[in-house]
Amino acid sequence: MEIGNKVPGITLVDTDLKQVNLAEAVKGKKTVLAFFPGAFTSVCTKEMCTFRDDMSKLESLRANAIGISVDGPFSNKAFKEHNKLNFTLLSDFDRNAVKAFGIELKDFAGLRGYTAAKRSVFVADAGGTIRYRWVSDDPRVEPNYDEVRAALAKI
Repeated sequence: MEIGNKVPGITLVDTDLKQVNLAEAVKGKKTVLAFFPGAFTSVCTKEMCTFRDDMSKLESLRANAIGISVDGPFSNKAFKEHNKLNFTLLSDFDRNAVKAFGIELKDFAGLRGYTAAKRSVFVADAGGTIRYRWVSDDPRVEPNYDEVRAALAKI
């Protein structure tokens, strides 16, 4: 997924097992889409908790956040509750979103055949167009949160 592309209308599942069309979920509000490799891993926990703690800053920029992983909705729910995350987590268990966004992390953690999401952040404007893109090939690297907020401030 490149800057200027529209967020695709892929169906994901939230922590309450409700289907969510991603394109519809981002319409009407600037949105940070934060893809993370795995719930309960150290860097993913730190990243999602940073977004949790930044929610007031995001809201002041009239934006919201959505976390997305290939973990099942049950793991995401436990992860969300354990870390008191105050934004939506979506499950891409069939890996359609990581394929559409071009962020497949193959053989994650040395597990042959296990595909996760590369740690990635996309910022969409209220019309669903991608205005910022950051993708890391190293799952240990966190995004530059100031850069994400700056991208939101520009749109």
